[in-house]
Parts: sequence; C-alpha cells; structure tokens
Amino acid sequence: MIAQCPTNAAEPLPLSTKIGGFAVGVQAYSFKFYTLFEAIEKTRDAGGKTIEIFLWQKFSPEFPDLEANALMSDEHVSMLQEKLRSSGVHAVSAYFNNASFTEKDPEAALRKVFDFAKKMKFVSLTGEPPDGKENFDLVEKLVKEYDIRFCLHNHRNDPARPEYKNWDPSHTIKLMQGRDKRMGFCLDTGHIVRSGLNPVEALKLLEGRVFALHLKDPITKTDHDTIFGQGVGDVKGVLRELRRQNFDGYISIEYENNWHNSVPDIKQCVEFIRRDELLNTWDKVPLPAPPIRKKLSP
Repeated sequence: MIAQCPTNAAEPLPLSTKIGGFAVGVQAYSFKFYTLFEAIEKTRDAGGKTIEIFLWQKFSPEFPDLEANALMSDEHVSMLQEKLRSSGVHAVSAYFNNASFTEKDPEAALRKVFDFAKKMKFVSLTGEPPDGKENFDLVEKLVKEYDIRFCLHNHRNDPARPEYKNWDPSHTIKLMQGRDKRMGFCLDTGHIVRSGLNPVEALKLLEGRVFALHLKDPITKTDHDTIFGQGVGDVKGVLRELRRQNFDGYISIEYENNWHNSVPDIKQCVEFIRRDELLNTWDKVPLPAPPIRKKLSP
C-alpha cells in the first residue's frame, strides 16, 4: 500500500459533479458509435455529471470527419467547452492510450496531449504507456511540469499476450513506487474481474494512488457488462472501499453493452450509486430523543 496523497493537481471537482458522495459520470467509450457531442448529451440524459473523453472519437454530427483530439484548433476546443457548459457536464480527463509513444518524438507528441488537458482544465489524463522506465520517466516529467495527474489504465489478462502485465495490480503498483504522488491509477474494475481478480482487493493494494475508476459490473467473469448490482463485479463493495479510502477522484461508468440503447441502463447505474450512499448513511443518522412523558397524578 502507498500512503494516501491529497489532490494537488488542478482544482478540486465541484460539488455539482457529486452523486452519492462521488464525482460520477460516463466514459465516452460507452457511446463509441456516436460523436463526442452526442456522448455528452447521452451522459447528461443518463444523469451523469462528468465525462472522460477518448482521443479518437469523432467530434460532432456537424463535423463528422474531425477527431476530438489534442490536435484540434482553438476554435473547436472552444466549441467543445461550450457544449459541455450548456449540457451541464464536466470534462475530467481524456484517455490517450499509448499512441504518443510511437511517434518519432514522443515528448513533443505527449506535450500536445498535456497542453490540450490544460486548455480543458482536466484533473487528470488516462493512458497506458508501453513498458519501459523511459516512458514512465517522460510521463512523470510532464506531470510535474503541468501539475496534472496521470492515471495508468489496466486491460484484462490476455493469454495471447503474455508480455502484457498491466492487468495485475501487484505488477502496476511497482511501476509507481518512488514516483511523484500525482502518478496513479484509473482502475478498470471490469478488466480486473475478467482477469480473475477481486476489484476490492485491487483497490486495497493500490490505496493512495487510485485517482479514477472505469466502473463496470460484468454479468459473469467472462461476459458483457450489466446494470450495477446485477453482475459479479461487487459494485457495492467497491463503493464501500472507496468511502473507506476517502476517494477524491472520479468514477466513470463504462458500459460496454447494449451499445445503441444504453442510456436507460447507465441511468440505473447512476441511481445505484446514489441509492448506495443513502443505504450506507440512513442507519448512522441519530434518532431523535423520545418525548418526556409527564407522570399522571393518581
């Protein structure tokens, strides 16, 4: 376990983003068959307050060929910011995968991503650098310079890729030892479950460095996502553990199922988080003192 660290990067997420005590929204990949503008609208309609975008989604129905990425013009960035503002959705992060590290000049490419994050006032960036100390050194350098958190994402264990180890928290925790406190994790609970692991135990192992979640509830350990509380992902246990850790990051519901009609399902996931807080607090509210009864004269 790594000691708990406070939020140093960016500004704290406003109370308007909170549901059930957490900043709650959607990972835009849940709406991968739609544009980012449509994903923002669907996030709003599902009751989400935040969105984590991914940097290869198409921009909007009006600009169907434009990718919403770090290379957008300032004009398009302003349009995106206005769409978020008018929709009441707060953009918290972007998933940038590892494409920057394959460029001829990885630092120059990654700087563009961090510049974009600063423009958007993201609290963090989510990615998965290729193995290699030099890649994490580069990310750490920019985290310090830009004062933005970095969240290492995990995918599932894939026997066809034995070289891939980020599915295992006991491996990824070692990658962060000795690094800046703004270097941490975006734990994908669905991939944890599909790797045969327990998401609550993963949270305990990574305690102090978990800044974000891609929260999922797989219907079985090998199958698709379902509405929270109906699967094997122990969402209730995950939320309980986050409260114990005084989690100050954000939860992105990532719903990879029912792709073209997922808003009603995601809305139920949002409500699950809201109800869970009520169920965890109602029995802690002190009961009023019983009324004093006057003794009747004989």
